[in-house]
Amino acid sequence: MATMKFGKTEENVVTRQEFPLALALETLREETIAVLGYGVQGPGQSLNLRDNGFRVIVGQRPGGASWARAVADGWRPGETLFDIEEAARRGTIVQYLLSDAGQIEAWPVVARHLAPGKALYFSHGFGITYEGQTGIVPPPGVDVILVAPKGSGTSLRRMFLEGRGLNASYAVHRDATGRARERALALGVGVGSGYLFETTFRKEVYSDLTGERGTLMGAVQGIFAAQYEVLRAHGHSPSEAFNETVEELTQSLMPLVAENGMDWMYANCSTTAQRGALDWWGRFRDATRPVFEEIYRDVVAGKESRRAIDANGQPGYRERLADELRALRESELWEVGSVVRALRPGPKRERP
Repeated sequence: MATMKFGKTEENVVTRQEFPLALALETLREETIAVLGYGVQGPGQSLNLRDNGFRVIVGQRPGGASWARAVADGWRPGETLFDIEEAARRGTIVQYLLSDAGQIEAWPVVARHLAPGKALYFSHGFGITYEGQTGIVPPPGVDVILVAPKGSGTSLRRMFLEGRGLNASYAVHRDATGRARERALALGVGVGSGYLFETTFRKEVYSDLTGERGTLMGAVQGIFAAQYEVLRAHGHSPSEAFNETVEELTQSLMPLVAENGMDWMYANCSTTAQRGALDWWGRFRDATRPVFEEIYRDVVAGKESRRAIDANGQPGYRERLADELRALRESELWEVGSVVRALRPGPKRERP
């Protein structure tokens, strides 16, 4: 374990130097990893584990698009691809990577096959933290662990194929076997993590739900829309408004932040841009912090989890969700974005 210093705070993290792939493979040498779900995280984690040499099977509902995708990725029905119940029965480590709603639905079936000594693995603390709402209470004698990559399964797989790693958190909710931490770390390395930092199921879900509603998705879309609409209302063309709002940020500035930090990005912009950013960022912090505080309170109180569970359980929700996403896609902002992306030179990436 390495000690890293973040400002005045020291934090213990695990890197692939302390826990190399060879150790991970030895740790899980006798294990069969059953990855349940082939939607957001399932493909990236299972394929990375398979490519790294672990014994992996996939559990998915037969007949659907995700089953077909798994077959296309080389999982063989009856050999490495099974229905969810059979995969849960065969696995000594059960990676529960169905959607939150899917986990609630499948839990009675999966729980039957969680014999003592097995490990139940999550990549999100939702089901365990809000057990009163989800009904997900693991039986005794089972390790309950978490590895949560800090990004989508698509990014996890892409970075793995590029020879890089996506950072992840890990947690042990229950150590029934005395091996829970080693199992978690081995799986974290196996799925392609960069470094692993320790958390709890509760802290993972609190930060994750806040981030999704905030800077990762909700807030950034709201800020994009606000700036774009102001520029358009003052007579700027769609191309100008989109490029100044989204394109320059995502294609030019954010890569600089990712490489060397915000201060370095500021230092490599014009002096006019520097002065304006330094003068205004505090105003944005002060304006948005109350919203983030409200989000966090709702997450801790279980209001956001209840809203998500109730919405997913309503008849016709999938159709209404599709309508909301279509409205977003067909807004002028993102219709312009589609055109601008097509005009970028170089190879095009298909949407996942």
